[in-house]
Amino acid sequence: MVTPEHADPDRAAGRSAAPRQRSGRLPWMLVLPALLGLAFLVLPLAGLLIRAPWSTLPQRLAEPHVLEALRLSLVCATIATALCLLLGVPLAWLLARVDFPGRRVVRALVTVPLVLPPVVGGVALLLVLGRRGLLGQWLESTFGVTLPFTTAGVVVAEAFVAMPFLVISVEGALRGADQRFEEAAATLGASRWVVFRRVTLPLIMPGVMAGAVLCWARALGEFGATITFAGNFPGTTRTMPLAVYLALETAPEAAIVLSLVLLAVSVIILASLRDRWVNSP
Repeated sequence: MVTPEHADPDRAAGRSAAPRQRSGRLPWMLVLPALLGLAFLVLPLAGLLIRAPWSTLPQRLAEPHVLEALRLSLVCATIATALCLLLGVPLAWLLARVDFPGRRVVRALVTVPLVLPPVVGGVALLLVLGRRGLLGQWLESTFGVTLPFTTAGVVVAEAFVAMPFLVISVEGALRGADQRFEEAAATLGASRWVVFRRVTLPLIMPGVMAGAVLCWARALGEFGATITFAGNFPGTTRTMPLAVYLALETAPEAAIVLSLVLLAVSVIILASLRDRWVNSP
């Protein structure tokens, strides 16, 4: 059994838990660019907070077009996350636990949307799922389903750019999980599906939840693929990032208010994940 004394040798020896004294002078060649980098990242956010119209913030947040964009963003991001969970968790399990030819290539393809310009992703979706796309023609002629420039198209675009975050997180959790529990369950006669549902999934649940949160946050902030594949129609496809872009041209203060909402969501997401990433070794 691991006791606190075993986990912390200093505490077992009765020494203070205060940070160890570091010898030597600060290397200013590293500290100066580090401070500049911090300022580069923080100053734009500070400017957003300073220029925000705090006195009229409640009224602006209550405007119908703001609430409409916020509602659409929340609904689409949530549905896109559910779609990513449904497809991404099995994909991550396949990459982590099954050795098949071309696995490295498949993993690389899965992560392509992370580095692909979102507008290019939107164009790719149009070429496949558009009315004249490879699958879009079949979907429309067979089921009468058209995805571009619809709310469903927003969900598809958001899921396309967000799913890699979930897959990477879940695959990492699968690789870190102790497979002896799964092997023990299998020796007791459990099928592979039962092992996955009752043993593997509970083991990796923190990774799944973290990946889902990141996936949701990425979907909420998606812009390029959404406007390319789904367009910009109020009440149908105009999400918060699109509303920010439009408001910046006509009503800058409204754009600041909408940006504050997205910033608050991002901060909440990071705060909820601090134990997993920020405080990790």
